[in-house]
Amino acid sequence: MSLNESRFATLAGARLDHLAEVLENAGFDVEAHAGVVTIELEDGRQFVLNKHAPMRQIWLSSPISGAWHFVPDDDGKVWRATKGGQELEARLIEDFETATGQTIAF
Repeated sequence: MSLNESRFATLAGARLDHLAEVLENAGFDVEAHAGVVTIELEDGRQFVLNKHAPMRQIWLSSPISGAWHFVPDDDGKVWRATKGGQELEARLIEDFETATGQTIAF
């Protein structure tokens, strides 16, 4: 999907806001600012999600699975990994369950 900068900012911002809200409601320590969402676990490990405008991607840094890059599908509702095609939410569910034993529902 080829997005202009404005459309990307809208889609990525909405997705990051949604993810931050769900994780905060699940009891995690979430900080969101300027397109970066940081989730700190009780043991100090951090997940970081951010918009990467030049590539039109959302990037995830996970203490469990490492670095991931996600691109939106044609309607912008699903963000898939550039390698393997896994959905962003599925990656987060798997990593948070591994890290905390808690299952997140997005």
